[in-house]
Amino acid sequence: MQVNISLQKVVDDSYDITIDPLPKIHFHTKVAIVTNPKVAGLHLGYLLGKISAKELYIITVPDGEEYKNQHAIDTILESLFNHRFNRKSILIAFGGGVIGDMTGYAASIYQRGIDFIQIPTTLLSQVDASVGGKTGMNNSFGKNLVGAFHQPKSVYIDPCFLTTLPLREFGAGVAEIVKMAVTFNREFFEFLERADLNNPSILQEAIKQAVQTKANVVAQDEKEHGLRAALNYGHTFGHVIENETAYKTFLHGEAVAIGMVMANELAVKMNFMNLEEAFRIRTLLEKYNLPTQYGIKNVESFYETFFLDKKSSDESITFILPKSIGDVVITDKIDKESVISVLNEFGEA
Repeated sequence: MQVNISLQKVVDDSYDITIDPLPKIHFHTKVAIVTNPKVAGLHLGYLLGKISAKELYIITVPDGEEYKNQHAIDTILESLFNHRFNRKSILIAFGGGVIGDMTGYAASIYQRGIDFIQIPTTLLSQVDASVGGKTGMNNSFGKNLVGAFHQPKSVYIDPCFLTTLPLREFGAGVAEIVKMAVTFNREFFEFLERADLNNPSILQEAIKQAVQTKANVVAQDEKEHGLRAALNYGHTFGHVIENETAYKTFLHGEAVAIGMVMANELAVKMNFMNLEEAFRIRTLLEKYNLPTQYGIKNVESFYETFFLDKKSSDESITFILPKSIGDVVITDKIDKESVISVLNEFGEA
C-alpha cells in the first residue's frame, strides 16, 4: 500500500542586490532590526532615518564570532515572541556576516520561516555573506554546522558603511573578494592585482564584480550540491584555524586568507597549480596586510578536525584546490600523506 504526496513545484526566490546609498523603505508590517552595539552606535541613526514600519523594534546581540551561538539565536527569537511577530513580519540583518547569518537563521525557523532583508555593514558581508542565503550558527564542534538555506528578500549594499571599517575588517573583506576571483574569474583577479581598493570608486567596482560572480554561482547551484562548493576555497583550512583559536585570534576573512595559502600549497604539491600563480595569490593577500602564516600545534588533530567540515564524509575530506587562477577542482581524492606533508610545513617550529 502506498500514498504519494506530490510536491513538485517551482518557487521563485529571486531578489535584487542594490549597490547604492540606502533608499527610503516603508514596511506595512512589524519589523525588527537585528544588530550589535558597535554597528548600532555607528550607523543605527542613519538606518532609522531611512526605514519606517507599522511597528519597529531593535534587537541587539553581542558582537563577535564567539557569540554566534544558540544563546544569541534565543535572544532574537524571544524578542519576536514577546512582540508577537507573525508570518508576515520581517527581520532586517544590520551588521556583518555574524549578524547576517544569525538573523537569517532566526528568520528561517521562526514560525517555520519569515522574510528577512540583508543590510550588510562590513566589506566581507557585502561581497559574500549577505548574498546566497546561507544562514546559521556555530557550536562546540565547528563553524556554521547548524543552519539553513534561507534566501533574503533583498540586499542593500551601501558603501557609506565602509567609511568606519577598521583596517583588519577591510582586509578580511578583501580576502573574500580575492577568493571569488581565484575560483571563477581570472580577469577579475588581474583587475585586483592592478587596483587600489582603498580608492572608493575602484572598491565599488570590485564589490559589484564580486557580488555578480557569487550571484551567478548561486543561481546555478543554490543548495551547494556541486558548483557552489568551490566558493569554500580557503574555508576548509580556515574553519579549522578558527575552531582551534576559539574564534578569538583571527577574523573570518583572515583565517580564509591563511586557508587559501594552505590550499594553494596542497594544489602545488598535487600538480594542480604552479608556484608562480600561488605566489601571485599570496602577494595580493599580503598587499592588504592579511596573514598568510599559521603555526599548527598538532598536525594530526588539525587533520582530524577536517572531518567536521560540512563537505566531508565519514571516509574522505573534500578539498577545493585551484588548478589555475580562475579555475578550481573539487576533490575528495587527496591522500592523507599529501595533506599531512603540507600541514607539516605550517607546523610550529
